[in-house]
Amino acid sequence: MKSLISDLHTHFPADRVIADELRRLAWGTDASFYRLVPRVVVVVENEADLLHVLAVTRQHRIHLTFRAAGTSLSGQAVTDGVLVLIGEGFASFEVAADALSVRLGPGIVGSEVNRRLAHLGRKIGPDPASIATCKIGGIAANNASGMCCGTAQNSYRTLAGMRVILVDGCVLDTEEAASVAAFRQSHARLLDELECLAEQTLADTALAGRIRHKFKIKNTTGYSLNALVDYRDPLEILTHLMIGSEGTLGFISRITYRTVVEDPCKASALIFFPDIETACQAVVRLKPQPVTAVELLDRAALRSVENKPGLPPIIRALGDSVAALLVEVRSQDTHGLQAHIDAALAAMTGVETVEAPYFSTDPETCEMYWKVRKGTFPSVGAMRRAGTTVIIEDVAFPIASLAAATLDLQALLKQHGYHEAIIFGHALEGNLHFVFTQDFGDPAEVQRYAGFMDEVCKLVVEKYDGSLKAEHGTGRNMAPFVEMEWGKQATDLMRRIKMLFDPENRLNPGVILNDDPAAHLQHLKPMPPAEDIVDRCIECGFCEPLCPSHQLTLSRRSAAGEPAGALGKDYPYFGLDTCAGCGLCSTACPVAINTGDLTRRLRGRAQSDLARSVGRWTGEHFGAVASTARLGLQLGHLASAVVGDKALGILSGGAWKTAMPRAGRAVRAHQVNGDPVVYFPACGGRIFGPNAAGEAQLGEVIQQVLVRAGYAPRLPQEFDRLCCGQMLASKGLAEEANASAARLEAALDAASEHGRYPIIMDASTCSVRMQEYLAGRLPLLDFHEFAHDALLPRLRLVRQTGPIALHINCSVHKSGSDAKLKKVVSACVEQVIAPAGVSCCGFSGDRGFVVPELNQHALRKIHDELPASCMRGVSSNRTCEIGLTAESGRTYRSVAYLLEECSRTPTMED
Repeated sequence: MKSLISDLHTHFPADRVIADELRRLAWGTDASFYRLVPRVVVVVENEADLLHVLAVTRQHRIHLTFRAAGTSLSGQAVTDGVLVLIGEGFASFEVAADALSVRLGPGIVGSEVNRRLAHLGRKIGPDPASIATCKIGGIAANNASGMCCGTAQNSYRTLAGMRVILVDGCVLDTEEAASVAAFRQSHARLLDELECLAEQTLADTALAGRIRHKFKIKNTTGYSLNALVDYRDPLEILTHLMIGSEGTLGFISRITYRTVVEDPCKASALIFFPDIETACQAVVRLKPQPVTAVELLDRAALRSVENKPGLPPIIRALGDSVAALLVEVRSQDTHGLQAHIDAALAAMTGVETVEAPYFSTDPETCEMYWKVRKGTFPSVGAMRRAGTTVIIEDVAFPIASLAAATLDLQALLKQHGYHEAIIFGHALEGNLHFVFTQDFGDPAEVQRYAGFMDEVCKLVVEKYDGSLKAEHGTGRNMAPFVEMEWGKQATDLMRRIKMLFDPENRLNPGVILNDDPAAHLQHLKPMPPAEDIVDRCIECGFCEPLCPSHQLTLSRRSAAGEPAGALGKDYPYFGLDTCAGCGLCSTACPVAINTGDLTRRLRGRAQSDLARSVGRWTGEHFGAVASTARLGLQLGHLASAVVGDKALGILSGGAWKTAMPRAGRAVRAHQVNGDPVVYFPACGGRIFGPNAAGEAQLGEVIQQVLVRAGYAPRLPQEFDRLCCGQMLASKGLAEEANASAARLEAALDAASEHGRYPIIMDASTCSVRMQEYLAGRLPLLDFHEFAHDALLPRLRLVRQTGPIALHINCSVHKSGSDAKLKKVVSACVEQVIAPAGVSCCGFSGDRGFVVPELNQHALRKIHDELPASCMRGVSSNRTCEIGLTAESGRTYRSVAYLLEECSRTPTMED
């Protein structure tokens, strides 16, 4: 082990070779229900890195597994060997001039690709439900699909080129003539063998026919044998075999997709049928029509989401046998859309429905329908008993058999006691998902699962000749059943393919092909109860793209619990200190878990009685605390004048920032006539003053804008002694924080005359905290919300050209007020840039001072996303602005400054 790590270190820096027990355990799981703890984890950023890993593992005769986002549902992204993480260096993107193709690295997230293609009216074909999280490497290696792409627009069908690295270190680029020529010479035997396999397969008409038949519906069981009957060129065979190979044949270093049209006009209908059979009759009729997607939901699936807001009330009164179809049509224009709607409705004429079908073109209604459909899986996960896991299985049937197969599947689930199970799926492709909960901590329960899966496989294969894995990949979960589905002849063909590419079985062994009939029952992941906040976690990984600590220490998926024993000693830093506690994870989590709440709870448990006493004293004497902090800032600037910001930053362990704000000054109340509004300047803006000497302080600027709009701001009595308690809450001092909030509430209540007048605050984090604490008792808004609702109609704005950077902080995201902030900024500036690669800035109150690496890591992409011409930015939280200024080299200020600038008039004197 030491020798292996030592050899890796000859090429890799220490932070990209992960050998500590805690993080190896965290990387030992993906979105499936398996766990294997890797011996070591290595982050590769380029091909040279990958080639070094291949050489070292070959030397040490150890197997390895490639991992992109880890959203795999069948256990194909875990290993007890070397786990190779695809780093951000592989997140390349290059679109063709005509936008008809796009060249991608395996490390870029699928939704990011589509975001960059959107303005061109194009997208990639594959559309897995996890597209906002999963990466291109995983999408291609699993031949992942989703609700719309079917079998016509998946990775296999839209592949235009590939750069692949084989286990022997050879690099093949099919889009580079010199590479192809060299490969044809160096690997002539491999190409000859592939050509021979194709010829033999085509010569066997029964086998060739079997393969063509199997791939008429979705199928990711085993290797893509259709490559042997679809192509004659062995290079085409090779690259198409790579699709769906789950990292067992080689490493896809780059892939070129033919893009597909993204139709701008869409309509959706949620249609209820008296039973499954009737719904499936409609599916058969809709199949030849110009419909984009048809999703089937059984009654249990509908029941799991029937209380979601916005759904038709009728859904709660439906009978037990009812089923639904969610149908979507798309077109380039409204005329074409209406024609597609008419065709779909005409096709269903004569099919009995509970109520007349209706297509909505309202974007919000359509989005709500699809959110509800996507929420069926997590709804089961959220309701499961602590200590159990949620399992989603994935099969496909010939569409003509869909009704009977669904009824048989329902009966099988009930027979084995899975009464909570739901069934839904992509009906146009005969693709069904069934979701149920399972306890793997009880041997008897494991046997129940084993018996159930055996019968499912018999049902799918023997009765309906379907696919055991339609789109989730074979993985470990279905590897023992590949021969059952395909038969010995086709499976032997797969074994020959594996031997050709990986004769030593070092690439992801045990995945796709596994001769152990009980392999799917081994390495099951334990799910013991941890904390009620996170026990509902289904470990899907959807939170990770938003997590500021992901790839720095632990993401919130892997930190959702507190390890004991030897692992516990590393957890405070990896799991707590570097957690921003921002809660952005909850916005992506299918079951709405905010792991920031867990972090605060665990921090609170670690606080001593003395720390609680200090916290209590801080809240009760906040005026003195603020004065002391301002004095510290003044002293810091004196020191910086002598040694410089950079040196002081080093001496302070990163706490002193470049362009650190000046110390705040006392906010002066403006005595004017106008409509009363209560304004509470949050402590961040009171302690941290303007960015430069002579610049107006935030509290002054906000009052200027309010007065200009005809308002008379009121400051609460002794406001400088008050705090909302956010600072204490972030440290887990909930009781002490709420005491501070209670004191502030009393002052706001008095100033607003018991809620008669609106109340505003100028820091989004503090505003959201008080909104949650007040629970509607007082009308409190963040400044940008009030600006949108009340100031924009009253102010005369002169728009600037820009560009200006906009940072939408975590609290604004979580509160759902980001659209208002965008409208305020857009009302002031023509060109607004909101960097897509930046979510939470990682400053998180005082985290940016005490754990500066979190802030630096969270903002690592900001430089690439802001053009050189963009030299200033706005946000709505003072400490976020400090971190953004320090890390981006651009001056960030409150949006209030921008609003004040744009509302000035030549004759105005403020």
